[in-house]
Amino acid sequence: MKKLLVYLKDYKKESVLGPLFKLLEASFELIVPLVMAAIIDYGIAQANRGYIVKMCFLLLLLGVVGLVCSITAQYFAAKASVGFAKQLKHALFAHIQGLSFSEVDSIGTSTLITRMTSDMNQVQAGVNLTLRLLLRSPFVVFGAMIMAFTIDVQAALVFVVSIPLLSIVVAGVMVWCIPGYKRVQSHLDRVLAATRENLAGVRVIRAFCKEKEEMEEFERRNRMLTDIQKKVGHVSSLMNPLTYVIINLAIVALVWVGAIKVNAGLLTQGAVVALYNYMSQILVELIKLANLILNVTKSIACGNRIQSVLEVQSSMPVQGYGQDDAEPDEKADAVVFRSVCLTYRDGGDEALTNIDFQVKRGQTVGIIGGTGSGKSSLVQLIPRFYDTTKGEVLVDGVNVKQYSPKRLRQKVAIVLQKAVLFQGTIRENMRWGRRDASDEEIYRALDAAQAREIVEGKDGGLDFEIEQGGRNLSGGQRQRLTIARALVRKPEILILDDSASALDFATDAALRHAIRELGGQLTVFIVSQRASSIQYADQIIVLEDGAVAGIGTHSELLQSCEVYQEIYYSQFKKEERANG
Repeated sequence: MKKLLVYLKDYKKESVLGPLFKLLEASFELIVPLVMAAIIDYGIAQANRGYIVKMCFLLLLLGVVGLVCSITAQYFAAKASVGFAKQLKHALFAHIQGLSFSEVDSIGTSTLITRMTSDMNQVQAGVNLTLRLLLRSPFVVFGAMIMAFTIDVQAALVFVVSIPLLSIVVAGVMVWCIPGYKRVQSHLDRVLAATRENLAGVRVIRAFCKEKEEMEEFERRNRMLTDIQKKVGHVSSLMNPLTYVIINLAIVALVWVGAIKVNAGLLTQGAVVALYNYMSQILVELIKLANLILNVTKSIACGNRIQSVLEVQSSMPVQGYGQDDAEPDEKADAVVFRSVCLTYRDGGDEALTNIDFQVKRGQTVGIIGGTGSGKSSLVQLIPRFYDTTKGEVLVDGVNVKQYSPKRLRQKVAIVLQKAVLFQGTIRENMRWGRRDASDEEIYRALDAAQAREIVEGKDGGLDFEIEQGGRNLSGGQRQRLTIARALVRKPEILILDDSASALDFATDAALRHAIRELGGQLTVFIVSQRASSIQYADQIIVLEDGAVAGIGTHSELLQSCEVYQEIYYSQFKKEERANG
């Protein structure tokens, strides 16, 4: 949590002025019991109405000045805490964006969402309360004790005994609650993970009639979260009763000692009232301090969880050259795999084993294989979503590890298996690839992706509003629009990772023909389950269990590769029946 305080550096002034004005407010508050004592001893006891009125005006003045100081302190504390949270959110989001797919997979999406929302809000609230109360409450507590000594030393000894007892109670609760609240947040992660899975897979759950089982699982996780919250709550709830008991016993002792002294003429009635007021101030401040500590313990637990994400180092650092130093060789092959192996984190066996091939500029490469053969894993190494375990991947003659991620991914456009569109207009989605793309360029990409009819059929054309996740479009429409978005970028390497699975054979064929017609030096990788989608590729890579089963053209593989023969002939028969 301490490391996060660096994000307060731009708000040093506010971080100083906020507590300072709170201390000024507390100073005026400590004067009030003395004024009350003076009113009782000199005003009421001597029936001096003028003195009473004058002291009442002084009390009013102290109240107004204290209110102004309090509002000012709140303003600076709020400005500092909100600014701190803003910078921390930016830093956390940027850090997450810099992590590889391996780290994101390992941490979990639901956990990252919790860190960015619930944990961040708790930390912001903790910073706000800390700036306002962390110095004020102890200042009032010890200030009240010191003021009590100025009134009567023997009576003030009650403060000396009660304050350490209260400190022990507060510290004990805090020590127990910090790890407790950390466990609460961990269980909250699990509840959010279950919720996210259920919402994302609601159709699957309904299709398999698993609603009851999922509800029971959610209730089980929620019950575990409730139990740990209750356990922590039971301990934290002891704070107020114990402090009330100690304070009230101290007040009884104070009144008893004060009454004896007043009866003996050693202490005035106003002094006893002042001592009582100081003890009441301590009670109020300790209740505030108790609530502050409970909130701060939550904030510390949440801050440590955020810090744990920030401490996760990307497994894909930029090595060798910097962004401006990695000079691609224009004469080199577009993509080269040299003895590439890939093992996912905690994945056990290798997903890819000894992959070797070269792809020249402008070639179209088909990648085919059974489910789980490593097709997607292979193409995701090109834009460096994952790093190779062994071997190397070269793009334009340069190891992908020597490019900056930004420069490498400017060369590559990839359309993943799951078509993802963002809330906004079609034009805004198309410009994700290139912000300055004109409408003419967008329509040219839409034509190639066989998506122009989609746009022309919508009200507003390019200004048609796409809902979150593209839920107001069909699966085939989403796929074609994501392909168009990739083409708008005008990449050097285009990767279609099974991105035409929702398209019919005719549209798929038209799409492949249009991409070939783009010409130039565009290198295309097509990952597909359909042999018909890749049979006209310049080079076909057949994968089986993460290893290359064959490389060649369609006709060559039909002669030499049993895996390709099995895939092609099984699908060819199905296609004939479908066409017949």
